[in-house]
Amino acid sequence: MAIVLYALTALLYCGLAFHGWATRNPRLAAAGGATPGHPGRPGAAATAVLMPPAAGGRAEGQPAWWHGLVMVALVSHGVLLHETIFPADRMVFGFAFALSSMLWLGVGIYWIESFFFSLAGLGLVVFPVAMLASLMPLAFPGTLILGYAARPLFKLHFVIANVAYGLFTLAAFHAFLMLMAERRLHGFNRPAGTESASSQWLGRWLDLLPPLLTLEKLLFRLIAAGFVLLTLTIASGFLFSEQLFARAFRIDHKTVFAVISWLMFGGILVGRHFRGWRGRTALRWVIASFGILLLAYVGSRFVMEVVLHRIT
Repeated sequence: MAIVLYALTALLYCGLAFHGWATRNPRLAAAGGATPGHPGRPGAAATAVLMPPAAGGRAEGQPAWWHGLVMVALVSHGVLLHETIFPADRMVFGFAFALSSMLWLGVGIYWIESFFFSLAGLGLVVFPVAMLASLMPLAFPGTLILGYAARPLFKLHFVIANVAYGLFTLAAFHAFLMLMAERRLHGFNRPAGTESASSQWLGRWLDLLPPLLTLEKLLFRLIAAGFVLLTLTIASGFLFSEQLFARAFRIDHKTVFAVISWLMFGGILVGRHFRGWRGRTALRWVIASFGILLLAYVGSRFVMEVVLHRIT
């Protein structure tokens, strides 16, 4: 059963990624951007990125079958996670399962966003990465068997933490693409026709993104929602630790990195609200904060399972 779900999930994500690459050009032509073999003018591509769409950032509309296929992929991936993480009456988890869960939730949030915004360029990254993440437990089945998984407080902590990770994962994708788009915009002072083939290819891809202001608004919404859930994750973790270990605060790498990332994301939101932080500085802080958050669990479990081979 699990092997069938692995294959089905990977096939669905692969099909969605292939569809995204195969159909990425019509919108560029409509926006005055480049088409294969006929690179558009740099100024036109810049306008396509900077100017909001006529519907104020609303989605141009994916076909109904696309939304249905994404939902099928999400259901398949979700069932796969349930079958592999909760076999029989126990819970099995590790860094590969954590990455798979994060990308599953990231795809789910992206799918919801796609009803309101045109995010084709983001999908070209999300689906291939989700496909790889869904297959990672096959290569790294080393697991941590949790004997306290049935406790209600732990289940609450686990669900909230994974949703927070999913939100921050998609926020990191947003920030990465925005950095690339900003870098490309700053290169438009070069003479026309001097761009390399790779730069032209990258430009055509980035032209699929919504305006930078729309992406920025989405980014900080994701960070704000993720920060609330990360706060609840840390609080529920303290409560669970008190219940299980009779002490609310345990000084370990997971706690330290989680608190540091919480402070960093909080600082980004405070800086945005009071100092108007935006642009490259804010985006780099978002990516750095997400990197610290990854170290809180995924990184530490990777070291334990793969480097030190401690899987129990």
